[in-house]
Amino acid sequence: MGTQLKKGLATLALLAACGAAQADPQVFNAALSGAAEAPPNGSAATGDVTVLFDIDNHYMTIAASFTDLEGLSGAAHIHCCTAVPGDGNAGVATMLPTFTGFPANETSGSYASFFDTSQASFWNPSFLANHGGTTAGAEAALMAGLNAGAAYFNIHSSVYPSGEIRGFLAAPIPEPAQILMLLAGLPLLFLRKREN
Repeated sequence: MGTQLKKGLATLALLAACGAAQADPQVFNAALSGAAEAPPNGSAATGDVTVLFDIDNHYMTIAASFTDLEGLSGAAHIHCCTAVPGDGNAGVATMLPTFTGFPANETSGSYASFFDTSQASFWNPSFLANHGGTTAGAEAALMAGLNAGAAYFNIHSSVYPSGEIRGFLAAPIPEPAQILMLLAGLPLLFLRKREN
């Protein structure tokens, strides 16, 4: 096989891998607690959330559960973006007064929903205005905040109206199969570099 053909195949393989990675929805998880609030509170409530955000196809899915709130559930949002990743407070990025259909007046519950992020109604009007007044600007800002660890999911309650439990959203650690797939591309890079 000629050197140019090998280089071309290696380049195509890398471009395909990069293109596939960009097109895939991104997943972010968080464990929710009162200790993660700012300032922390004494709530023994817990919860978890998984957010799947596909910025290319303009949708987000949210799956959350919570248990043992001291107050009754009132609202849930994604807040973005804190000045320091994993710390501090930020304004609400998503719809007001709460996610459509989020369980109200409950101490425990679960939630799952799908949202079209190309709709202005998904966004807090202030967040939208602060990011160019477009849904594309809001999507890009939230994705940047999520990737930076500067966005959090918050559940507000009657006892803790500013937030009873929250957690900063983070991408999960890659599965072993994903790591192996990434490592599989290293020989192509090595081969390409060696031939240059």
